[in-house]
Amino acid sequence: MQSIKIKLFCLFVLLCQAVPCYSYTDSIHEIKNTEASKLIKLKTSEGDITISLFTDKAPETVKNFIYYAKNGSYKGTIFHRVISNFMIQGGGHLPDMSQISAIDPIVNESSNNLGNKKGTVAMARTSDPHSATSQFFINLIDNNFLDKNNAPDNFGYCVFGEVVEGMEVVERIGTTDTGTKLGFSDVPLKNIIIEDVEIIEE
Repeated sequence: MQSIKIKLFCLFVLLCQAVPCYSYTDSIHEIKNTEASKLIKLKTSEGDITISLFTDKAPETVKNFIYYAKNGSYKGTIFHRVISNFMIQGGGHLPDMSQISAIDPIVNESSNNLGNKKGTVAMARTSDPHSATSQFFINLIDNNFLDKNNAPDNFGYCVFGEVVEGMEVVERIGTTDTGTKLGFSDVPLKNIIIEDVEIIEE
């Protein structure tokens, strides 16, 4: 089992370009922006996904994500990589698979020890632990082997947020049919577009 997890981890690294289990009730009536978190809403062609960003646990990563959101960089991008029972990844490619402009990579803040649990949001990267730019992924299941404490490279993938509303949208995206497109694998056959990112101010 451990060897399978390591192989899957390596596959994840090669293909990337660029807490307890939670109950999802799709209600954020009691969730507010605080000094420790900030809410954003991904408006996608499949529905809205509201995410709480952990400004206290991953400040540089959240700052980076907010930069791309405010700059409009995510608008029109697609979820370009979807693997059932693993994760959905986006934030880096347009429908023609061209890449968006990126700023300098950020430091990997995985030492915050936040786990890659179902519904959490983490930064995608290459084999270089500190190579993350704009791409992110949402975990479809608990992917503990991506955590710093379990990762072969001793860094893993930095979690910087979690879905607080719209998990059914994430799961629906996670079941979409995929194929190969312009040399990229696991690409949805139908474009799943991030139409906008709203920063919820309260």
